[in-house]
Amino acid sequence: MAPAPIDNYWLLLVLVAGLIHLSGIFSALHAVVRTRTAQGAVAWTISLITFPYLALPLYWVFGRGKFHGYVAARRSGDLKIHHIAADLRRRLHGPQIRFDSGGNDSLAVFERLAGMPFTAGNRISLLQDGGATYGAMFSAIDAADRYVLLQSYMIRDDDLGRDLKARLLRKAADGVAVYLLYDEIGSYGLPAEFGAELRAGGVDVRAFSTTRGRVNRFQLNFRNHRKTLIVDGLTAFVGGLNFGDEYLGRDGAVGAWRDTHVHFAGPAVQAVQLAFVEDWYWAARDVPELSWNLQEGKGEMAALVLPTGPADYWDSCELFLIEAVSRARRRIWIASPYFVPDEQILAALQLARLRGVEVRLLLPNKADHMLVDRASYAHYPMAERAGIEIYRYEAGFLHQKVLLIDDELASVGTANLDNRSFRLNFEISLVVWDARFAEQVEAMLLRDFTVSRRVIAGELDEKSLWFRFGVSLSRLLAPIL
Repeated sequence: MAPAPIDNYWLLLVLVAGLIHLSGIFSALHAVVRTRTAQGAVAWTISLITFPYLALPLYWVFGRGKFHGYVAARRSGDLKIHHIAADLRRRLHGPQIRFDSGGNDSLAVFERLAGMPFTAGNRISLLQDGGATYGAMFSAIDAADRYVLLQSYMIRDDDLGRDLKARLLRKAADGVAVYLLYDEIGSYGLPAEFGAELRAGGVDVRAFSTTRGRVNRFQLNFRNHRKTLIVDGLTAFVGGLNFGDEYLGRDGAVGAWRDTHVHFAGPAVQAVQLAFVEDWYWAARDVPELSWNLQEGKGEMAALVLPTGPADYWDSCELFLIEAVSRARRRIWIASPYFVPDEQILAALQLARLRGVEVRLLLPNKADHMLVDRASYAHYPMAERAGIEIYRYEAGFLHQKVLLIDDELASVGTANLDNRSFRLNFEISLVVWDARFAEQVEAMLLRDFTVSRRVIAGELDEKSLWFRFGVSLSRLLAPIL
């Protein structure tokens, strides 16, 4: 006698449930082998075995720690990139800084992480907030003679975005080669018509597309967070500003926007250009024809371009910060919109404070991501215990990513003080070894501190029970925030 339909239903249900739990076990084994931190491996293993119905899709979307295919694409594809990179490294050793052996071992470590040397002869200017930054960037675009390379995590179809589009179209109409690269997740709200109009006008527009490739198809956890502009191979910009009206303080909900960019000329420009070309090749499988002539003698500052990302052999972004913190002897000032460090970073900051180094963290008082803001509170008690000073910026939303070490080392870039920037995002920073530039960064941050409030000891304990519960819950999500 044939089994009743209801029996078939329950049999199918049991088989599906068994398959899901079996997949959870195999995924847990995968997490044990592949997850990059012990904490992450434990969290994923428990979740996958205990709650596979929810944890399985989350793990295969958010669980990977390495971005596959990026390096392989460069190696197996157009060998031109390899030749450009090798030749550039060789020629940059001409204007390379010669370090003495006393106390500069860290700078050599930075060079190994970057794959490029510190170079002399750079001219670097700080650009504070949207007005100064977009004014300088648009002037550089308008003056372009041969090509414009522009990369942004986020582009909006608003007044600023349309202004950018009009300028790029004018340059393309003048015969200038224009290349625009954006992150498909960061710019998810950008209408297709925006890019179509640019392409129709001769601008080569590409999405970085971290879901490219069979193994990356369902992987939404990686982002290209870099923000760079290179014009004619002569001048470059790096920093925290994307292209949206809120970066000019035009968003009533966010208010004033505090951010920092750098504008520079000199041999360091070519290193930024190389980072753009590597990203462009992933998106387009093409290498633009560019100028690789070194521009020496543009200034007197030593600089290093540090591109980092989930395709690196090392956790380069985190290792840079740990090494920078470990070399500090007088002060460490860090400005970041997010403070969700892992144990290694927090321990390095605590050890610096125990050595007698002044450690200040400048964070926004007004958050743009509630979960990230709540997760940051979880680290306050350990920071306070070591005497780390935490300030919350009150004159708007603070989005800058700035580091100042002692009186000679500073960096400005795109990396936040969180796990996403350390391990999941493609980021880029300009590291400057120059007392004059460090003095400018010091003056800038001192002005920011004057409009910030210092977090008092035990502030988290004074929050409501629900707030503290939210802090504890958000901390569990820290690896993917």
